[in-house]
Amino acid sequence: MILSFFDKAGAGVLKGMDTAGDFAVLSGRTFAAIFKRPFDGANLMRQFQAVGINSLPVVLLTSLAVSMVFAVQLAYGFKQFQAGGLAAGVEGLAVVRELAPVITGLMLSGRVGSAMAAELGTMQVTEQIDALECLATDPIHYLFVPRFLAAAIMLPLLTAVSIVIGYWGGYLVLVGVEGQSAFVYGNEFYKLLAARDIRIALTKALVFGMIIALVGCWKGYRTSGGAEGVGNAPTSSVVTSSLWILISDFFLTKLLLV
Repeated sequence: MILSFFDKAGAGVLKGMDTAGDFAVLSGRTFAAIFKRPFDGANLMRQFQAVGINSLPVVLLTSLAVSMVFAVQLAYGFKQFQAGGLAAGVEGLAVVRELAPVITGLMLSGRVGSAMAAELGTMQVTEQIDALECLATDPIHYLFVPRFLAAAIMLPLLTAVSIVIGYWGGYLVLVGVEGQSAFVYGNEFYKLLAARDIRIALTKALVFGMIIALVGCWKGYRTSGGAEGVGNAPTSSVVTSSLWILISDFFLTKLLLV
């Protein structure tokens, strides 16, 4: 029984190391393939539209909703201490440093990462990727790189949009509902912010974008098992990338705030 436990534990460790190694190798090949030629600009533009433009409605709605909810909670909490005027400043700090990049990353993990996994998974089980290799086309260069670049570039841009929407979400609650002065809200929202906070938000968004693309493409590329495998790949992609977004958010916050 003890040997059986250690056998299973050892098998789990070896499987985890094998999985991590496979992901690391594919990630390294993706970074290296960025500089290879020829460069498919049309494919990259399609990914910009899929990742960025088509994700705008989701980012706008979620950023507005989350910022409004956070403003309600801040207004209620600070009222308990007769410090309602501090709500706008804390709202600004929270939106820029955390809410905008993390919410945008999680939303795109669900929308974009799952789509990448499903698309590449379908190509894998229908042997379209094998066909690319037979035509002497590197699937990493052709499939991974445009999605990776699109996610890495568009996530910071969408995060910037999310910050703007977060400002107006707090405005609607704290000015429109709580009756704070619009002038005071505008000043207080940016009072605790510095250029470093914008850099932190955009750096987080860049890392989150790379995580989403790499995990989504990796899960799709390693899909097997026919229709069931294609169905499992997006779910696994969303769970894995969301988990790593939250884990990396902690370490990036600790690192960038030093």
